[in-house]
Amino acid sequence: MLLGWAMGARVDQALTLRALRMALSGRETKSGLVHHSDRGSQYAAKRYRRTLAAHRIECSMSGKGDCWDNAVAESFFATLKVELIHETLFVTRAQAQREIFDYIETFYNRVRRHSHLGYVSPVDYERDNEQETKAT
Repeated sequence: MLLGWAMGARVDQALTLRALRMALSGRETKSGLVHHSDRGSQYAAKRYRRTLAAHRIECSMSGKGDCWDNAVAESFFATLKVELIHETLFVTRAQAQREIFDYIETFYNRVRRHSHLGYVSPVDYERDNEQETKAT
């Protein structure tokens, strides 16, 4: 499930902090949680790393030039491009932001079946997993 994301004109620390705060909003972080990213300066920034540490999240960065280290993120972006971006002519940035929001929040997380999750949506998988955990 895509928990935190942000869009903006610049890829900077403010953008990634908005996405991180969205991911953390309303969720309890447990010891052992790992945040994996590429080696971008926005992820290495002091405020970003302090925010991770404050939530007991270990920072892990991919090897230089190794896209396989960040395969989950790369897979999501490939899917987004195939299922939305390459099929749509965005007239304005605002339109692109609305349609990407709808894709993530309405379709990708709630409807789209993921083979890695046993062909259920991420929302359904998380709900079912929580029910199983409570039952034990």
